[in-house]
Amino acid sequence: MRNVYLEIIGTISHSDADELMRSMQSERISDEIQDTILVCEHEEVVTVGPRARNDGITPPEGYATSPVDRGGGLTWHGPGQLVVYPIIKWNLEGESNVKAVISILEEWVITSLGQLGVEGRRDDRMQGVWIGNNKICSIGLSFLRWTSRHGLTINYNTPPGRVEMVSGCGLDADTTTSLKALGHDFSKQMIIDSLTSNIELILSIFLLVKS
Repeated sequence: MRNVYLEIIGTISHSDADELMRSMQSERISDEIQDTILVCEHEEVVTVGPRARNDGITPPEGYATSPVDRGGGLTWHGPGQLVVYPIIKWNLEGESNVKAVISILEEWVITSLGQLGVEGRRDDRMQGVWIGNNKICSIGLSFLRWTSRHGLTINYNTPPGRVEMVSGCGLDADTTTSLKALGHDFSKQMIIDSLTSNIELILSIFLLVKS
């Protein structure tokens, strides 16, 4: 069991969040801070991972972009999307590789959605969490000395058409969507409450709420 601070920081630009994550990752590696989970939303931007850059994949016109060093291709961020960044040293049993950590995060989201009456699942096409044939949760991490930054997104009520137009991580446009577009109307706080209520069960965490 690990102690983890939950810090809810509201809306923040992706560039500011990236700078904060890098600083906190360094501090966590040197044990200056405890494991921390940041919860936020971003202004609209499409982050472009190494795979998208290598393959020359770009978002449609009319989207701001930002390069990132996490795995994967294109990821949309914006209003109506909950972003969760675990700044965690993954050193417990069952956390020995990237696939295992991603599986833990997927299970956390699937269990939390189930508590809200929504059946989430994994899909062989791409890591993350799916409802039927649509993806509503993306996961992408970057590790240094087995301490993570970046994390996961849950699209709960995004502006119609915005995330759907982006071919996220090599998937066809319209594959990624939101809970609201699929008929599941939840507030941001409902999603946060469900995640926090399941965090000890899935992530072996004793949660300390910082703000």
